[in-house]
Amino acid sequence: MRRLLSWRHCNGPRIASEIMFTGIVQGVATVVRLVERPGLRSFHLRFPEGFDEGLTIGASVAVDGTCLTVTARPAPCEAAFDVMQQSLALTTLSGVAEGGRVNVERAARDGAEIGGHPLSGHVDFMAAVAEIRRPENNHVLRIAVPAPWMRYVFAKGYIAVNGASLTVAEAQRERNGSGWFEVWLIPETLRQTTFGDKGAGDALNVEIERSTQVFVDTVRDAIDERLGPLLPLLEEMLARQGRTLEDLARPAALPPQ
Repeated sequence: MRRLLSWRHCNGPRIASEIMFTGIVQGVATVVRLVERPGLRSFHLRFPEGFDEGLTIGASVAVDGTCLTVTARPAPCEAAFDVMQQSLALTTLSGVAEGGRVNVERAARDGAEIGGHPLSGHVDFMAAVAEIRRPENNHVLRIAVPAPWMRYVFAKGYIAVNGASLTVAEAQRERNGSGWFEVWLIPETLRQTTFGDKGAGDALNVEIERSTQVFVDTVRDAIDERLGPLLPLLEEMLARQGRTLEDLARPAALPPQ
């Protein structure tokens, strides 16, 4: 099993820990109540039957890919979560209304099989559905990515969208670091998640794959340090070839799918 150091930080201090989530959405929860409080919004979620077995106050749950901490258990199959203003500003949770549906996953236990890829539950940026195609027995989402985050997205690599570990099918990067990528969803993924509810323009939470981020940033820093003033010339030369620095930073061997 591939293991990765992650961070336990659900609206609280960061503590080094093992993997928190696997990226395999375990069900869809419904927002039954929203409570506005000074500096906080409390979400009351109703889970699918059996999801909350053994779920205690203080436990971690990924809600549309955002790691949240259980603050109350008002009823069976329900839990409450307090979300800070900063988290609301950085994620799609600010736009969730009562009656809305969200992807949920319990924190991974030690020794759990990682069916997707390791996730921390920390959303890096919000993207938007740019286009939807529906080939037979498939559902394709093209997702528009703001600059500079596209530098960390590669075809055949991993990406987490609303808490679901997905494989990037196609990707296109612009020189400013924006772009788009596509993911193909099978009927079972649509059944188990909220992706079938999404339409063009809808916002999505995205968490990039951490080892890819480290690799890209390391290569970019090394190039910048070695080339210095020659870096703009290299970028110009690559642009004439239709390439960018991120193409140089692409991992030589991505994990098998």
